[in-house]
Amino acid sequence: MTDKPFWEEIPLSEMNKEQWESLCDGCAKCCLLKLEDEDTLEIAYTNVACRQLDLGTCRCRNYSDRARLVPDCVTMTPKLVPELSWMPKTCAYRRLSEGKKLAWWHPLVSGSPDTVHEAGISVRGRSISERIAGDVEDHIVSWPEEDIS
Repeated sequence: MTDKPFWEEIPLSEMNKEQWESLCDGCAKCCLLKLEDEDTLEIAYTNVACRQLDLGTCRCRNYSDRARLVPDCVTMTPKLVPELSWMPKTCAYRRLSEGKKLAWWHPLVSGSPDTVHEAGISVRGRSISERIAGDVEDHIVSWPEEDIS
């Protein structure tokens, strides 16, 4: 028997649904709209959140039905994670797929769902709903890509 947590023992591809879902730290950075330059393929992050995101809780209002409600919503899978270069460096899925450890503020490490917000990792207080944002190009920001570990 080992004293290591499951995420250090089980590869992403072998995690059960509950383990996989628990890796989400609740930052909601993946729910921010991104713009891709057609020529350079560079990604520009915005502070504009998907209309389904609850800006207070940083959770999807309709998680189980999100793919139907928002057709371009990406459903994370172990196979897909390495291909998503736009995922923020703080994302647990990305960190684990790159062989890194979870950060101190991750709820599985800290024991609290609030540390992701207290550490300034989440979009709470820094985002706006796409319902009222207007022109997305006016909302380009750099903070979602910051790696605060």
